[in-house]
Amino acid sequence: MSPDPSGHQPVGPELHRWVALLVEEFDVSADAVDVDAVLDLAREAAQAVSRPAVPLTGFLAGYAVARAGGDRAAFDRVAARIGELAAHWDQTA
Repeated sequence: MSPDPSGHQPVGPELHRWVALLVEEFDVSADAVDVDAVLDLAREAAQAVSRPAVPLTGFLAGYAVARAGGDRAAFDRVAARIGELAAHWDQTA
């Protein structure tokens, strides 16, 4: 599969199978997992900061979501804030 015009890589069945396995293994609510939103966070971190920021951003986002209750609303708040910080990264550096 080739990337779509927006630059997103297609999300294939292997990625969804992996996410399903992790959701089951760690007893995470499937409703709290938005693959596209998580990939958007990764893209924002990579483009605004650097590629090595992606796994660290993911880890810290997960940690922040867990501390904030671990539900979808917490993810949405954390993701929005990370997006804001990434958008203004060049102004704070």
